[in-house]
Amino acid sequence: MSGLLGRAVLRGLLCGPQARVPSLPVRASSGGPSWTRERTLVAVKPDGVQRRLVGDVIRRFERRGFKLVGMKMLQVWEGPNVVCISRVMIGHTDSAEAAPGTIRGDFSFHISRNIIHASDSVEGAQREIQLWFQSDELVDWADEGHRSSLYPA
Repeated sequence: MSGLLGRAVLRGLLCGPQARVPSLPVRASSGGPSWTRERTLVAVKPDGVQRRLVGDVIRRFERRGFKLVGMKMLQVWEGPNVVCISRVMIGHTDSAEAAPGTIRGDFSFHISRNIIHASDSVEGAQREIQLWFQSDELVDWADEGHRSSLYPA
């Protein structure tokens, strides 16, 4: 399976039939992003912390262009279509079925030690984030200082 086709199939499996391929947002006339603000909760599980993989997980989300807006031992990431894309980045729950290149495919070795949790829906993310974070514990980024491929100038 080619890389692009493989990612599309994986995205469909993890994000459902309504999954759309994320596109670069076009800035609205007000200067802000045109995408709806979406956040997801990500937790590096104890086996991932023990194996010192926290930095690797954070690095992958940063390289993808998402904004880290909250962090305890849990992380809240924000960006367009972040829930679906993060599920694709993380990979299948069962490490035996997780594709190489995904976090679980690269670092997990058993379904009970799959190193990471991420919200499975926008609604689930909102519920999980509210469980662990007060609104004043989340950063509201000013995009003017943030540059990445997802947020063009």
